[in-house]
Amino acid sequence: MKKEKKITAPEAPQVENDSEYLVEVKNLVKWFPIKSSFFKRTIGNVRAVDGISFKIKRGQTMGLVGESGCGKSTAGRTLLRLIPKTSGEVWIDGKEIFSLSKEELRQMRPRIQIIFQDPYSSLSPRIPVGEIIGEAVREHEIVPAEEYEDYISRVMRACGLQEYHKDRYPHEFSGGQRQRICIARALALNPDFIVCDEPVSALDVSIQAQIINLLKKLQKDYGFTYLFISHDLSVVEHISDTVGVMYLGSMVEYADTEQIFSKPLHPYTEALFSAIPIPDPDVKMNRIVLKGSLPSPANPPAGCKFHTRCDKCMDICRCAKPEWSEVEPGHWCACHLYNTKQQQKAAEATMRKTKRAKGKKFDEQKKAEENVL
Repeated sequence: MKKEKKITAPEAPQVENDSEYLVEVKNLVKWFPIKSSFFKRTIGNVRAVDGISFKIKRGQTMGLVGESGCGKSTAGRTLLRLIPKTSGEVWIDGKEIFSLSKEELRQMRPRIQIIFQDPYSSLSPRIPVGEIIGEAVREHEIVPAEEYEDYISRVMRACGLQEYHKDRYPHEFSGGQRQRICIARALALNPDFIVCDEPVSALDVSIQAQIINLLKKLQKDYGFTYLFISHDLSVVEHISDTVGVMYLGSMVEYADTEQIFSKPLHPYTEALFSAIPIPDPDVKMNRIVLKGSLPSPANPPAGCKFHTRCDKCMDICRCAKPEWSEVEPGHWCACHLYNTKQQQKAAEATMRKTKRAKGKKFDEQKKAEENVL
């Protein structure tokens, strides 16, 4: 089936980069400084996003999952340059977004949009719906002034809203309708890439299905590329082409949806997927219950960040950070269980070096205590 033209029917934007990947994220880092109460000196950092890398193909959806507080939403907002990065690169359609000037970024803005998590707080209560959807359209001159009203009506109909909703205010709508308004606001700018930041988590299950089906239909009709952030694994499995799993600011696994759900490699991914409910009373679930609680992102564990909760933890996990590598074709993982000989050798060298440093520190401490006595 041939894809429809985008809503801005006059002329679809020309593809500037012929790469099959629209979005490429390379070692993206976002740390938030911790300031002392009196002198306001930086005494530490909250490592919200700690060096993640992934790619998203044009017209596809990547799901980003993990526990609450693992850095999913921060990653989504950072790669759109809504908040500044600490380091790393984000390439969107062949352009490194953090190297763009203010004017270049302004021209890029309509092509990269976000649907926020809360449809209640992300809409201004003082502006009618038609103006909420059309404000940025007018600002960026997406369509000529004489076509403006008709264009907004077409966008609203595409998102399941009626034309007479234009003059109403957000408080007059239900949660599902508000989320449709948020989708229409993003869609109106004719974007190439949309970050969906948990767009259905605040909605009832029946409304969730409507919004997910709407997003899939819009993608099929207009070829949008999505980064779908969620902690609802059933929704992610339904909508995503690829899935990335985050833990404590780091990416621990990435693969095609079918591949990662049928054969998860990382122990954290296994535990996460074991919590997916199966709607069959005769099926016994093998739930993996993680011990302990999520460590602080301001003081993450040494070595593998997951080793404090992992039932497959080895000595090497406590000392050496696992490398992000392709274990199988298209299946990436960061775990010492899948080390190559070269990776294992390097990790063991790091472990010996760490143990020597710890032993030296222990001896110095013991000697200091003896001198005091």
